[in-house]
Amino acid sequence: MKIIGIIPARMDSSRFPGKPMAKIHGVPMIGHCYFRAKMCSELDEVYVATCDQVIADYIESIGGSAIMTLDSHERATDRTAEAMLKVEKSLGEEVDIVVMVQGDEPMVTPKMVSESIAPLRSDSNVNVVNLAAHMKTIEEFNDPNEVKVVIGNDNNAIYFSREPIPSRKKFSGNVPMLKQVCIIPFRRDYLLKFNNLEETSLERIESVDMLRIIENGESVRMIHTSEFSFSVDTEEDRKRVEELMVNDTLMTQYLD
Repeated sequence: MKIIGIIPARMDSSRFPGKPMAKIHGVPMIGHCYFRAKMCSELDEVYVATCDQVIADYIESIGGSAIMTLDSHERATDRTAEAMLKVEKSLGEEVDIVVMVQGDEPMVTPKMVSESIAPLRSDSNVNVVNLAAHMKTIEEFNDPNEVKVVIGNDNNAIYFSREPIPSRKKFSGNVPMLKQVCIIPFRRDYLLKFNNLEETSLERIESVDMLRIIENGESVRMIHTSEFSFSVDTEEDRKRVEELMVNDTLMTQYLD
């Protein structure tokens, strides 16, 4: 089974322009994502997909592989698919699974990547997987930059939202506070199928592309991870992640 990782990244972010190259402990955020994803032995190779030369130049300067993509992509999955097809053309063969690691997940770990791949190895009916992590604070639960998810007894996602779901207003017990972690493996053909589906209404409302799958009557398999991670959407997030990574043991393996 051939499995590759692709990290889509672009400099033009409405909430944090230039964030892939924003430094965390002296290393651009996209560098953290690349180095850490590369540590997963289950990935045959890791590529960064970008439309920005500055990102490509940096990745190549650290010995990585960058794939230049169109600058018109609205979704990370479209950029990932274009890069995947270019990789396949250069290899002369198709891949089986592509793991999309968002370029704003600088705390990704090899274990998280392996956890996300496992259901695709064990169940041929699973086409796409998301990780889910517990949120530790109400502040994080209420943060619209964090995508929340509720999960059914079949371990498939019921719904994703930037609102705090499920509601805490009328329940006095412990409410599960789960967030989506953007390490998303697709079966190769399913990624292409997904990108050919029309954008759906709930996807537009919530700005969560996984809802396209649910609205079309298909499933997103969820896997709980105990690994600790925060994505970076703002400068405040970058500062928080930098503090959280002070004693990060993986980082010491690639820092000069």
